Amino acid sequence: QVQLVESGGGLVQPGGSLRLSCAASGSIVSLSAMGWYRQAPGKSRELVASIVGVGVTNYADSVKGRFTISRDNAKSQVYLQMNSLKPEDTAVYYCHGIRGSLVYWGQGTQVTVSS
Repeated sequence: QVQLVESGGGLVQPGGSLRLSCAASGSIVSLSAMGWYRQAPGKSRELVASIVGVGVTNYADSVKGRFTISRDNAKSQVYLQMNSLKPEDTAVYYCHGIRGSLVYWGQGTQVTVSS
């Protein structure tokens, strides 16, 4: 069983930056893929970024060039560096992990981009 806990959300002005962290209760080495999803009010949850294996990354078109996902297996953490934030990035951000047929979710952290 793996528990994921996100942190780092908050209120930021447009153009600002935030770094989200996802801490796993156990080793993330066994998680074949990890990622960040987000859900804005009234919208479906969507994939923001994912990292597979040793570092194959994938990003939603809307965040390419602005967001960077990374993982630190030694610290059992996954990060999402978000730069040049826009109001449309406002959402609850969820950490996600996959191990075989098992899927793990964090509780989410709110990101609000507003002046």
